Amino acid sequence: QVQLVESGGALVQAGGSLRLSCVASGGTISTYAMGWFRRAPGKELEFVCGINSHGGTAYCEASVKDRFTISRDNAKNTVYLQMDSLKPDDTAVYYCAGSKIRTVVRGQYDYDYWGQGTQVTVSS
Repeated sequence: QVQLVESGGALVQAGGSLRLSCVASGGTISTYAMGWFRRAPGKELEFVCGINSHGGTAYCEASVKDRFTISRDNAKNTVYLQMDSLKPDDTAVYYCAGSKIRTVVRGQYDYDYWGQGTQVTVSS
């Protein structure tokens, strides 16, 4: 059973940057597509970015695509989310997720494994 642990969340000022990490244990993620989701206070879970199993294809939602970058290092069993030019609207709990589907998927029900989340707070 793959377990995912996120880290890197913090309180940051608007315009700042953070890099989130998601480390997997209990199995390799090299055959899984990986994604980042977020849940802002009072809102639904939202897909942010996804990457296919070998890292050749990545996709981010329009609201973040010019500011966020997803990447992965399969040798380290780790996925990253680089977040630049952060805005207060980016405040949320960020979750890492893994899908047995190898291509990029955006639906939460396409993901099989989830981390516990890491809090990102952006102050204005």
